[in-house]
Amino acid sequence: MPTSLVDLHFQGHARVIATAVLPVSDGIALIDPGPTTCVPSLERGLRALGYALNHVRHILLTHIHLDHAGATGTLARLAPEARVWVHERGAPHMVDPTKLLASATRLYGDQMDTLWGAFEAVPPDRVTALAGGERLDLGGCELSVAYTPGHAIHHVSYFDAAEGQAYIGDTGGICVAGRHSVAATPPPDIDIESWLVSLQTIRQWRPATVFLTHFGPLSDGDGYLRAFEDVLLRTSEEVRRSLLEGTSDEARAEAFAERRREEARQALGGEGAAALELAAPFTPIWAGLARYWRRKPA
Repeated sequence: MPTSLVDLHFQGHARVIATAVLPVSDGIALIDPGPTTCVPSLERGLRALGYALNHVRHILLTHIHLDHAGATGTLARLAPEARVWVHERGAPHMVDPTKLLASATRLYGDQMDTLWGAFEAVPPDRVTALAGGERLDLGGCELSVAYTPGHAIHHVSYFDAAEGQAYIGDTGGICVAGRHSVAATPPPDIDIESWLVSLQTIRQWRPATVFLTHFGPLSDGDGYLRAFEDVLLRTSEEVRRSLLEGTSDEARAEAFAERRREEARQALGGEGAAALELAAPFTPIWAGLARYWRRKPA
């Protein structure tokens, strides 16, 4: 059955975080429910589709970053029949988020509550760990699972062969208005070689459509993935060259971010550029790739 989309209106902006809503036999499945700050928007969006939170039977996570998974524990409490599906490396952090939140706090500081809200633990008996290679039968909706690291070591993607749609989280980057994409590369897990393999894995599904959490479905899945691969490689090389410049990391990162802002403004206008930077803050893009290059053997 066709997928619906709920725009979570993150921080009051449209087209930043999309939750996929899949009908199943006894309710609905959500892919990447977003942060807890967006639960009211999620609830309103579901209501407009004829659903309520207690209809949620499955919460499928592409990965556990707060913009994708932050609301999971809250939703598990509000939807007591919901099961959580997540990669095996991310599963322990859903049960005990202490380390995840400490890491996120180093990046976001005193903005944690404003951006993300509470991150509640999920009861361990409600979590199913995935390795990749599984085929999930959710009741009228069958999904294949692939392990797709590169953006995060705990990233998976899902494919609905009946609909020809792949749900690929951040493996396909961020694309606003279907015409301007960037690679989200925050520390600490960025691995370009693994990312390229993951893109090939998704392409082997031959998806007609790819669904990005930031933002929504894009037709011509293969064409988009090929174009995004070029964006990823060009961005990575730009950061590598910047490390050869005789200046500080702060100056390198800010110059990189300002180039991204100008490109976004030209392609999308002010509102679209703001949505893009909310979905993928530009300074951490530089930081994640810089860390990748510095850790890479000469």
